[in-house]
Amino acid sequence: MKREIVSTTKAPGAIGPYSQAVKTDNMVYVSGQLAMDPETLELVGGNVQDETRKVLQNLQVVLDASGTTLSKVVKTTVFIADMNDFPKINEVYAEFFAENPPARACVEVSRLPKDARVEIEATALL
Repeated sequence: MKREIVSTTKAPGAIGPYSQAVKTDNMVYVSGQLAMDPETLELVGGNVQDETRKVLQNLQVVLDASGTTLSKVVKTTVFIADMNDFPKINEVYAEFFAENPPARACVEVSRLPKDARVEIEATALL
């Protein structure tokens, strides 16, 4: 089985010792995405909905660079800083996964990198 590192400048680069995504023969594993601007690496978005939208846009860009799309995502994990934001995050998430959404886990964490409110990782088919 082959293993290929995926990297694109259209999404924020890794802020640690990890890859944006790793592609195998038939799957892609996308690292957790934050609501960061790819050029400045600063968080964007004034509220949790805007932040979630940017996270999913960044995820989409990495998937595109991997040769796949959001429609082929089979599993996501959503990390949130405040479970009270769950309904607001779901509103935006549903915009990106309107039909046949992937399996998902959602976990409240005590803190995310850059004090983000939401981070999402994904596994997709190629």
